[in-house]
Amino acid sequence: MSSATLELLASRDDVWAFLAEPYHLSDWWPGITGVEPDRRGFAPGARWKVLATKRNVLAGPRPVETMLLIREIDLYERWSWHLLKPETEVEIRLRSDAPDRTSVTVTTSRGSARAAVKRLYDLVQTAATF
Repeated sequence: MSSATLELLASRDDVWAFLAEPYHLSDWWPGITGVEPDRRGFAPGARWKVLATKRNVLAGPRPVETMLLIREIDLYERWSWHLLKPETEVEIRLRSDAPDRTSVTVTTSRGSARAAVKRLYDLVQTAATF
């Protein structure tokens, strides 16, 4: 498991609002290039069609379609999901450090939690300043 934490200069409400928008996932999760949420949207049990880039040393990058299952949501605190291919477990935790500061921890069974949390940092910082 890979885990990384960063403090964002944004309120927990702002960070949660960013995470709860399904179409933002492709902006911050490495390898995901598109998302089509089902009618449930951001809710436990929802299944999202995900477009991703699979990298192969010999064949190069190629697009693949897979499914993301939202496992659990604890409002403003935690979100866990499972990606079918490549099989990946992800958990995002938020902690309010101050009214305008939120620590986000990303834990993943595959890939770089640090890359994901850094992208979140870059995107949420920008959104919070406008």
